[in-house]
Amino acid sequence: MSQTSAAILAGGRATRFAGRDKSMLIVEGRTILDRQLSELSSITDDVLIVGTDAARAFHPSTISECPRPVAGQARNPDGAPRWIAPRQIRDTVPGCGPLGGLYAALTAARGDAVLVIACDMPFVTAGFADYLLSLARDAEIVVPQTERGYHPLCAVYTRACLDTVAARLADRRLRLGGLIADRGARVVSVEEIARFGDPSRLLTNVNTPAEYAGLEALQDHKL
Repeated sequence: MSQTSAAILAGGRATRFAGRDKSMLIVEGRTILDRQLSELSSITDDVLIVGTDAARAFHPSTISECPRPVAGQARNPDGAPRWIAPRQIRDTVPGCGPLGGLYAALTAARGDAVLVIACDMPFVTAGFADYLLSLARDAEIVVPQTERGYHPLCAVYTRACLDTVAARLADRRLRLGGLIADRGARVVSVEEIARFGDPSRLLTNVNTPAEYAGLEALQDHKL
């Protein structure tokens, strides 16, 4: 597992969420961060939380004490939720959005291929993440694509594109879509994504309170 890494980007200001820490939102009884750590810990032993607020994002209190088993959650032999304590990585080039977080992740990761996901994606599964990482053996970037376009914040980037990331940061060309255009990518189609579940669910992210309220209504959750 040490040949790959996974990075949760926690550096956003969540301006559309009134600054609220989206990784702490409760989805199906657990925080998004708890869900992500549980899934990622089963495919790699190098998990990073990246961002200026990385230290705030991870604290033992952020990991749910699940009073009962949760379907699909990786568990230790003693029945406790299984997760690898993540390394906390600060943005080395702050104020540059996800591209800055990607640069910090690629620089700090122990693996040559890094799965990068946003901290507000509750439904990314270990199986889907592992599949994306497996495709990086033959590509510098692996990115899912649906009718909504590319999903660069649930994608794999390799060290081979690090120099291009640095150059784009220096030129303040910060769009991840531009990086994908520069380097090319192995595009993962909707049909491939669907092998691992509903693509809309797998790639759901919570950008706004309205989106969270809709998710809660669907799952019968309460704030």
